[in-house]
Amino acid sequence: MSALGEKQVFISGIGQSEIARPSAKSALLLTIDACLAAVEDAGLTMADIDGLATWPGRIDTDPGFGPLGTGDVKEALGLKLNFFAGGKEGAAQLGGIVNAVAAIAAGFARHVLVFRTVHEATERRRAIPAPAATHIQDARFQWMLPFGAMSAANWTAIYAQRHFHDYGTTREQMAQIALTARANAALNPRAIYRSPLRLKEYLGARMISTPLCLFDCDVPVDASTVILLSHVDHARDMRHAPIHIEAIGCALHGRDSWDQRADLTDMAAFDAARMMWNRTDLTQADIDIAQLYDGFSILTMSWLEALGFCGKGESGAFVEGGTRIALTGELPLNTSGGQLSEGRTHGFGFIHEACLQLRGAAGARQVMPRPQTAAIGIGGGPLGGCMLVRS
Repeated sequence: MSALGEKQVFISGIGQSEIARPSAKSALLLTIDACLAAVEDAGLTMADIDGLATWPGRIDTDPGFGPLGTGDVKEALGLKLNFFAGGKEGAAQLGGIVNAVAAIAAGFARHVLVFRTVHEATERRRAIPAPAATHIQDARFQWMLPFGAMSAANWTAIYAQRHFHDYGTTREQMAQIALTARANAALNPRAIYRSPLRLKEYLGARMISTPLCLFDCDVPVDASTVILLSHVDHARDMRHAPIHIEAIGCALHGRDSWDQRADLTDMAAFDAARMMWNRTDLTQADIDIAQLYDGFSILTMSWLEALGFCGKGESGAFVEGGTRIALTGELPLNTSGGQLSEGRTHGFGFIHEACLQLRGAAGARQVMPRPQTAAIGIGGGPLGGCMLVRS
């Protein structure tokens, strides 16, 4: 991808299925709903689609996390593809977007559907999976699984503990990520959790993996989100004004490990963010809203630091009280309610929400005046990708 590769691509359509806990629909039907919505949103037809991408693709051992591959969707929609890609390696969930952008910039395709589908609410009700069973033979987990660190909550908690230790971060500060998400979700009719959440309730919640409590953990759902990417040559042909991709960051310079990084307050987010800012003339002062991954609250705080909205170790002070990150604050954050309250759409919900905000179509939670730029950061630990989009 050339230095200006992503600037040759724009978001032409967005689509999202219902977000349910659980859904009566299969993963494939949810994906079809989202694909049809995205194509209609762009004013195109299925005959125009010549590319398809996803992350992580089908994972048969974990059908809630990876229920579908590109082949499933291609056949269901009757697509004729010049490009398709799906796999678990890459810049976290943003990997599908990165692959699609590169393909369009290289001339392999004109219009690429990128989908992320999860069916975790249904699959978790069907059976209790063996903890981390799919990772048993992965050498990266040899110092975690034998010692009972079976969950991403455990792996992420060590980052939070280290941040608390090194920088004096408190649970009261970290609580603002969850409290802000819930306040925003109250204005989102699609959100799973919309009832008020107070600091006292947060502090009294069941601890999952110290210092992460129940409300620091995202909400498994059934849903599909689709982002339709197109070459800029087609920008005038679409139903909506284009949302341009200003810059992408997908670097990984540190160790590909959850627990063996040199600095446990420094995730892959920092590598990706440095790359992204080097590909644009925009600065942090130009960004109107932020949609930052909240699989766990500490990940959002890490993204705030990685993207330079505050200094290293200063995210606790930055979010304290919640004023700066509220809908009316200087950097409105996770305006749909994020994965902590809207539901775990696994990163793609943030891209969908950024587009709604930049279009001025977010309803009661619309940031005013209408944002012109958005920063999106997705992933945690050794997985990270980020992008800037602008109207």
